[in-house]
Amino acid sequence: MYDIVGDVHGYAEQLEALLQKMGYRKTEGVWRHPERKLISVGDLIDRGPRQKESVDIIRAMHEADQALVIMGNHEFNAVAWATKDEEGSFLRSHKKKNREQHEEFLEVAEANPDWYASTIEWFKTLPLYLDLPELRVTHACWHEASKAVIEAYTDQRGALQQSAWEAANRKGHELYDAIEVMCKGWEIALPEGYSFLDHGEHERRAIRTQWWREDSRRYIDLALGVKDGSNLPEGVIDGATLPGYDNAKPLFVGHYWMQGIPELQASHIACVDWSVADPKVDGKMVAYRFGGENKLTNENFIWVDK
Repeated sequence: MYDIVGDVHGYAEQLEALLQKMGYRKTEGVWRHPERKLISVGDLIDRGPRQKESVDIIRAMHEADQALVIMGNHEFNAVAWATKDEEGSFLRSHKKKNREQHEEFLEVAEANPDWYASTIEWFKTLPLYLDLPELRVTHACWHEASKAVIEAYTDQRGALQQSAWEAANRKGHELYDAIEVMCKGWEIALPEGYSFLDHGEHERRAIRTQWWREDSRRYIDLALGVKDGSNLPEGVIDGATLPGYDNAKPLFVGHYWMQGIPELQASHIACVDWSVADPKVDGKMVAYRFGGENKLTNENFIWVDK
């Protein structure tokens, strides 16, 4: 069966501690388990102190058939940062804000150009989601309509075709919108006059939602990453604007910087990102130990503290 591990973000020390706690052992340079396989929800890079090691650990497991790996939004952005369009402009602008978000990875990557080039090529081979017989994995949000769009631009592995990368980074293109949903989450624009500051102190006029919730439709309840809820409207969001989930299979996501003791988001949905990269909280490197169950349980979370 599978162990689904959350966003690593350069925290290789905590990743190795979690692997060891789950019974993986490093042999011939690869972390292995005699009976289980790792699944990474992506976001291996940026923020943390051991960027290269974090990539190398998961890549070695992937190439030894000890892990499945999907692309997170940080791997997607890394490829776009390093890739030029037909006119010679980078797909992701090299403006100050974007570089700051990518700085920790770039410091290591630019000092190791061969490794950098090889890593970017590996990132390009990663699928944007997994739809296995037993479970599903996506970085942020499962949305059938977005998945259908992405399928038209991917190869047999589920990775973006080389010719699709420009469209994937062009605002307004259907592929751009689909990747935004599945890799970054379901966002809803705030009413006129409302905004808030995100983790990076950047002004936002749309909220990233807890799209899986069914118990509330209030902006303040559904919003993620909003430090001061008083900046949000008092009203409710139209339920028809949220994607919902069919519960056909267990779903695992990362991305959301959850806090506290790991717990399920819904009966069939588990987030495995519990803020290991957040310097302001006591985050955790988290995994869910999946045993084939259709209905998930909090008892199957396992973690190490930062």
